[in-house]
Amino acid sequence: MTQHIGIVGCSAEGAALCYRTICKEGTDRLGPHAHPEVSMHTPSLADYVACLDRGDLAGVAELMLTSARKLAAAGADFLICPDNTIHQALPLVLPHSPLPWLHIADEVAKEAVRRGFRRIGITGTKWLIDSNVYPDSLRAHGLNFERPDDSDRIAANRIIMDELVQGRFAPSSIAAFQAVIARLAARGCDAVALGCTEIPLIIDDANSPLPTLDSTRLLARAALSRAMAS
Repeated sequence: MTQHIGIVGCSAEGAALCYRTICKEGTDRLGPHAHPEVSMHTPSLADYVACLDRGDLAGVAELMLTSARKLAAAGADFLICPDNTIHQALPLVLPHSPLPWLHIADEVAKEAVRRGFRRIGITGTKWLIDSNVYPDSLRAHGLNFERPDDSDRIAANRIIMDELVQGRFAPSSIAAFQAVIARLAARGCDAVALGCTEIPLIIDDANSPLPTLDSTRLLARAALSRAMAS
């Protein structure tokens, strides 16, 4: 028996990659066609974006809690959210959540420690980069970090929100992310956190100037491990 994984979705591409990873790597660990039970609930991305645009983390938290309650009712044993940005609201969610959560940035930080990295470049939406989601988790694991400068934050945010979440992956956008990561490397980073769950669709160890920490797949693998530990 394995535990039932509940996925609190936000954007389709990141949630889909997380779901596919659980199912595919589940078969690698459990046998042909096998994976833990998975349920997912996703409100409209527009509802999340409206809250983020007006700085309404309480509104983000309520959307997450609505998903959490529906997933608890569906029988989930614990929750994951394959979206880094809305983890800003997780401290508001946890006191009221019907189920425990895994934290995506904590999983990235644990992997960075396991691989011996010391200074992590953070990439993602401007909302995420401006937040303490990754700084708090990285500091808690004894890691240093660098954030992109303002122009890189704006460029990355545009690519993520106008292209990646829509399933569009342009060569020029791949090059733009490579340039952002190269600038983080020049500032002393020895790895980069792919802190938007769509970034791994265009950047990986094969084309990145730095070793990558794939937040989407790391969260999926942590969920698999927890589900199989029951």
